[in-house]
Amino acid sequence: MNKESITAIIHTGDDCGYVAECVEIAVVTQGDSLDEVVRNLTEAVSLHLEGENPEEFGLIEHPAIRFVFEVQPIYA
Repeated sequence: MNKESITAIIHTGDDCGYVAECVEIAVVTQGDSLDEVVRNLTEAVSLHLEGENPEEFGLIEHPAIRFVFEVQPIYA
């Protein structure tokens, strides 16, 4: 059974901004804000899957993108 969504993990970048990495497919992008990184990743996933058979990646025809925001706690 093919997955209905692609998981993308968003974390803060090393210098600034945010980085988003997909788990199921080889797509990574960045942005200065959360809105920008979500837009960039949505576009990058669309371009990555364009002309491809999603089933080859274990995905349904039009998978959703599920975003997970990873936060590193600061301990006092």
